[in-house]
Amino acid sequence: MTLRVTLVAAARSSSRLAERFGDDRPLDQAGWHEVQLVAHTLVPLGAAELRYCSPTPRSRATGDALGFHPMAQPALRDWEMGRWRGLTLGEVTAREPAAVDLWLADPRSAPHGGESMLGFIGRVGGWLDTRPADDGLVVAVAEPAVIRAALVYALNAPPATYWNVDVRPLSTVTVTGLPGRWSLSLEAGVR
Repeated sequence: MTLRVTLVAAARSSSRLAERFGDDRPLDQAGWHEVQLVAHTLVPLGAAELRYCSPTPRSRATGDALGFHPMAQPALRDWEMGRWRGLTLGEVTAREPAAVDLWLADPRSAPHGGESMLGFIGRVGGWLDTRPADDGLVVAVAEPAVIRAALVYALNAPPATYWNVDVRPLSTVTVTGLPGRWSLSLEAGVR
């Protein structure tokens, strides 16, 4: 049986410029407003046999607001950024410019003391590959970084592709297939 996994990006908890590594803040007012605006288009995804979310407050709140009542999955947690946790990219760049350059250039590096990009992509891909094949429809609300990692893994794309995937709040993407054999599924739809 082919599995369909629809990934929903969590609503915002801050402006894009104020995003922090490992941000555990709940949805902000703009995030709640966005959920209310698009809920009618996303609620049907709640019919999935399995409904998951990242263990972050904003992913759980997004899933609950959409009526999914998702189960938190530790493997869908955000990228572990070690000592950079809680800082913005601008703050880290000002403090450790050489470390940021290394991190952006080498997917095996983890100058922050957390996960390397390859480790992160592998963790998220491992979660994707261990979904029960007999449960045809799955929905997961996750942080944008998790969705980027899932797409890189599913498409077997070079790790640097991660930096070229833009995941907006409440956007969706579906991958179909079986463990180790995934395809990107683009569908017509009106929002």
